[in-house]
Amino acid sequence: MKGIKKSLMEEYLYLDFSHQTEGYIFPLHTSVTLFLLSYCDCNIFKVCFVPTKESTDSSLLRKVLSQDIEIQIISRQDLPPIVQNCCLPAIVEQPDNFCRAGLAVVLRHIIQKSYEADPSKKEVLELLGFKKTCLKACAEVSQWTRLCELTIPLAIENFLRESSDQLPTIPVEILELEKKLSEPVRVHNDDKLRRQKLKQQKAADAGPPHAKGKVKNESHTQETSEERDSSSKSLELKVVFSKLAVQEEPAPTNREPSHIRKAKASDLPPLEHVFAEGLYFTLADIVLLPCVHHFLAVICKKFSEKLVQFPLLASWYQRIQEVPRVKTAALNCGIQFLHLPELLTTSTEHHANLSEVQGTEEQNDPLFTGGPRPTMTKLMEKGIEVLFSPHPCPTWTLDWNILPAAVSPKEGKMSSDRALRKQQQLNNLVYVVINQAKPGDRIVDFCSGGGHVGIVLAHMLPSCQVILIENKELSLIRAKKRSDDLGLSNIWFIQANMEYFTGMFNIGVALHACGVATDMVIEHCVKTRASFVTCPCCYGFIQNTSKFNFPKSEQFKNTLSYKEHMILCRFADQTAVQLPPQRRLIEQVLRIHSLGNQQATGCGGWRMALESHRSELVTRLCHY
Repeated sequence: MKGIKKSLMEEYLYLDFSHQTEGYIFPLHTSVTLFLLSYCDCNIFKVCFVPTKESTDSSLLRKVLSQDIEIQIISRQDLPPIVQNCCLPAIVEQPDNFCRAGLAVVLRHIIQKSYEADPSKKEVLELLGFKKTCLKACAEVSQWTRLCELTIPLAIENFLRESSDQLPTIPVEILELEKKLSEPVRVHNDDKLRRQKLKQQKAADAGPPHAKGKVKNESHTQETSEERDSSSKSLELKVVFSKLAVQEEPAPTNREPSHIRKAKASDLPPLEHVFAEGLYFTLADIVLLPCVHHFLAVICKKFSEKLVQFPLLASWYQRIQEVPRVKTAALNCGIQFLHLPELLTTSTEHHANLSEVQGTEEQNDPLFTGGPRPTMTKLMEKGIEVLFSPHPCPTWTLDWNILPAAVSPKEGKMSSDRALRKQQQLNNLVYVVINQAKPGDRIVDFCSGGGHVGIVLAHMLPSCQVILIENKELSLIRAKKRSDDLGLSNIWFIQANMEYFTGMFNIGVALHACGVATDMVIEHCVKTRASFVTCPCCYGFIQNTSKFNFPKSEQFKNTLSYKEHMILCRFADQTAVQLPPQRRLIEQVLRIHSLGNQQATGCGGWRMALESHRSELVTRLCHY
């Protein structure tokens, strides 16, 4: 246990700190992180505040924070080099070559380390939700993560800056959150819970025998209505607070009546929100509380008549305060809860103006015909053909037998067959990078996984700095272990979504960045004016997102609809050996068409394709 605590104490947490604005002195990402630290009663990190401006008054910190929190101020230029290349918040392990950056990644790490330091804090681990996946998916993939991690904090900060005597525009993200709280809850085993709720409602509808007398009848009617309202929520609240107390949910003592067991799923009552994600108090509630608190503080102070628009948000805000330790945690980081009036009406008019964030698919396209053959026909009619470029050096290969064992992908916990295919893919990527790299270059391995590309490059190019960026913690930890075994000193590990990496680099690499992730890598490289080599995969995952709309190229936009482009991508995901020869050729052509459309426009470059065993390897290079 002592060894674990020593390791935990060697981690530094870096947080932004800015001037006071409308009653708060931190960026909301910092407020959220401090709130979680206080809720977890976590003191295993050395917390450093980084002023956003040199003139920031650090004395404000002591006025707001609990005296128990040790305050350290560090200038941005004095940050460890790896942190200077990332967005805050960030956590760094000694010796400063492993960094976790971005709000969701940092918060999840705090929870895990708090639990490791004290396994009796089971309620802390419960913040990660069902299967420990709360806010695990990156913001580009999950609309919920994007709402909590990015859009709501940013929208509230803009709202606070703009608030004055005149009401600023209510953030669309807040309206979207209010709407989400009105939607039925979907949780694991919800069919069982909904049947229990139906049983309660049937019992409440039956009620006790009517009392005599008009006054008594009126009293009974009012009482029954209140009991019915109470019973409609009693199941959710019972389940919730048994979870908060880390107890097993009470099992029903008697078997359900047949009319309850046989009820259709469509006839079962929906479960209502107790907390943000559904029934249980999770990390999402921790993230949203400081944001919603500061929003409601402005509304109550200056525009109280607008509060009626957010009855569900207000109810959620009041309910959060009932969670054990939340009030104490909030007070320790400067949040004093508001006393809101009870809102009896629900306004739905504001939901009509919500704009969908995600891309919209074309609906009811009369010219749409499914299948790959019509798509291929349209491409050929427009003169769009597949061109294969020759491999620049088809005989070049690494001599894996003379390389240290930890360099080989066989050390990355995979089967021998897969490791062999991975070696063949690395031969192609590494050759291109080595021929582009110069001493002193910085090379970024995006979506690095277990570090198969980055570790080879770091070993082969000791004069270059190699950076591995990966969102999955376990994969990156495995990569670091292999790197430590090799004694590499020119390699950094960053657990983060790629948009949280803000550093400059010369070459970007991505092997099997799934779906739209390849486009994100290319865009990142183009903005940085860096060369790039990518090998995409999972074409079926390519779809419209908040950042990208497909088709991307002008030529494809003028030829294919979005649905036709999706057919092209999804059919290209077929494994060639599973298809008859005729369809196999179509699949290979579609895959290259999909790849060509995915390539960034406005960049000179080339691409090549070759068949290696059962898998096709495609690499791309773009340089200026």
